[in-house]
Amino acid sequence: MNFIEELRWRGMLNDMTPGTEEQLQKEMTAGYIGFDPTAASLHIGNLATIMLLVHLQRAGHKPFALVGGATGMIGDPSGKAAEREFLSEETLRRNQEGIRQQLSRFLDFSRGDNSAEMVNNYDWFKEISFLGFLREAGKHITVNYMMAKDSVKKRLETGISFTEFSYQLLQGYDFYWLYKNKGVRLQMGGSDQWGNITTGTELIRRKEAGESASQEDHLAFALTTPLVTKADGTKFGKSETGNVWLDPTMTSPYQFYQFWLNATDVDCPRLIRVFTLLPREEIEELESQHAEAPHLRILQKAIAREVTTRVHTQAGYELAVKASEVLFGKATLETLRSIQADEFDIIFEGVPQTEISREELANSKDITDLLSVASRGEVYASKGEARRAITQNAVSINKIKVADPASSADLEWLQERYVLVSKGKKNHLLKKV
Repeated sequence: MNFIEELRWRGMLNDMTPGTEEQLQKEMTAGYIGFDPTAASLHIGNLATIMLLVHLQRAGHKPFALVGGATGMIGDPSGKAAEREFLSEETLRRNQEGIRQQLSRFLDFSRGDNSAEMVNNYDWFKEISFLGFLREAGKHITVNYMMAKDSVKKRLETGISFTEFSYQLLQGYDFYWLYKNKGVRLQMGGSDQWGNITTGTELIRRKEAGESASQEDHLAFALTTPLVTKADGTKFGKSETGNVWLDPTMTSPYQFYQFWLNATDVDCPRLIRVFTLLPREEIEELESQHAEAPHLRILQKAIAREVTTRVHTQAGYELAVKASEVLFGKATLETLRSIQADEFDIIFEGVPQTEISREELANSKDITDLLSVASRGEVYASKGEARRAITQNAVSINKIKVADPASSADLEWLQERYVLVSKGKKNHLLKKV
């Protein structure tokens, strides 16, 4: 597999330094991407760069994931309008462990010569004094060079501290350390990281080949992927509730699956190329099928299946599909009764939940009365509204359609613990009995 060609047809290649493609064709090359542990989990905005490492390893090269235990203490100014808040060492360590576990679902750490490796830049920065760092890195990169970077230019308008101004030097030294100690020749990242990455290639060139070295002396290489945006130009990776995280405790498998399922048709051709490993022929076939029957959401389902399975395992994916069927599909009472007790909180996460007593259920004289008691105005404002909805065939309780407002309220209750009131296909209320 040709790594660069794979990125090209997937639309994942934004820029690279001269000689990068030749280097990758010549020999197995070690490449890395850095991840700042500024949160307890990576999010889907990180997935595009994670996939760079995945493709690099699939092409026979050696991927390194750098967790920035040191640089995370400062924060990258790229794309930020204001100074980041400092995180404690304890928080950073906890975040690093979460990231380590998530990356293990994408990269193979036991694959022989091109096994993935994870490193933490705190391991080398903790040994460097301030004066030592100035001699090692600061001496070789001019202030003029640093100020020419877009990440710095934009922040000069609002103000940038020396701490964040020095970030590109720290990242550049990461590349130099990995070059010297791990044989890493390539750094990759999102297109917004180009300035920081090329500072590393320049530092390596000047330190290894000398200040008078020719620009043609390619000792280290840089490659970036386009930032993933929606067709309307807005940032990709956020839902109505914020970031979509890779940690199931922060974004459940169901919410994760639904995020991809709700992607627009116009965004899907790009998403399926960037976020899945499906081959070109299969993607083009899926696109053809989708074009013939867009209402079946074939592309969305394929993306949701591939990404959810990788991030949340096959069991997580199956649970997400079951939840979707329960809330939006053609699930039956039998489907509901097959849900295990420990699955309930996951499946019904986000569905309004309140309580109803067994006495209230027993005292309901008919289905309209029950519906009024069960919803308490949260689904139907009054008995009259509930009665009209029933006559319009828009009501179901525990996935059983209710047709007669005066029918008896002796439905079989879901595991004798829950009443699921549904108004149409998308509005639900779960009552705990």
